[in-house]
Amino acid sequence: MLSPLLANIALTVLDEHVMAPWRPDGKMGTTYRRHARRKKGLPTWRIVRYADDFVVLVHGHQADVETVRKDVAHVLALLGLRLSPAKTRVVHMSDGFDFLGFHIQWRRKRGTNQWYVYTFIADRPLKAVKAKIRAMTHRVSQADPRTILSRINQILRGWTNYFRYAVCKHTLSNLRHFVQWRIFRWLRKLHRLRWKQLRRHFVTPSGRWRPVAMGGIELFDPSSVTVTRYRYRGTIPTPWAKANHA
Repeated sequence: MLSPLLANIALTVLDEHVMAPWRPDGKMGTTYRRHARRKKGLPTWRIVRYADDFVVLVHGHQADVETVRKDVAHVLALLGLRLSPAKTRVVHMSDGFDFLGFHIQWRRKRGTNQWYVYTFIADRPLKAVKAKIRAMTHRVSQADPRTILSRINQILRGWTNYFRYAVCKHTLSNLRHFVQWRIFRWLRKLHRLRWKQLRRHFVTPSGRWRPVAMGGIELFDPSSVTVTRYRYRGTIPTPWAKANHA
C-alpha cells in the first residue's frame, strides 16, 4: 500500500496518460470533438483520482471499458504497480460503484423519466460507524456516560460533516434513531433501570422522547446537519491553470 504522497507522485504518470486526449490539441480536447466521437460510436473517458484510489469513467460499450482497463493496467505495470483484483470492478452506472465511502449511481428521478447521477453513503462506512457505537455502548461497559457521550459526539460530527454532501437525510435520521436507542439500552443496563424508570427520565409529559443528555452533555443529532448535495459546476480552474495564464 502506497502512502498518499508516494501515490500522488507515482500515479501522476497515469493521470497524464489517461487525460492526454483532453489536451487542447487532443482528440477529446473540445466539447465538439467529444460529441463527434460519440456520434461515430467511439468512446470518451476521464479519470478521477484521490491518492491511490481512482475511477475511470467511460462513455461507450463494455468492450471499450475493457480496452481502457487493459491500457491502465499496462501503464501501472510500467511503474511496477498493478490493479487490485479485489477492488477493481467494471460496472454500469445504473448498478453504481463505491468511491471514497460514497455510492455513486445513475437513477431515474422520482416522478419523471429523467435520469441523474446520485451520490449516496455506501454501506461499508455506515456499518463501520455503527460498529464503533456498538463497541462503546456494550452492555457490560462500565465507562463514564459523559465520556462516552463526548466521544460519540466527536465521531458523529466528523462522520456527518464528511458525508453531508450525499443524498442522506433518511440515512442520518435512521442513524440518530440507532444511536439513541443503543445509549438507552446501555444506560438501562448500566444503572439497572426498568423501562418505566428510563421513560420517567427521558420522556416528556406529552409522551415525546427527550434528547439523550448526561452531566450537561447532550447527544449530537446527525439528522440536524444541513445536507448539501453535489452539483455539476462545470470546469473548475486550478491554481496551476491560473499560474500558467499569469
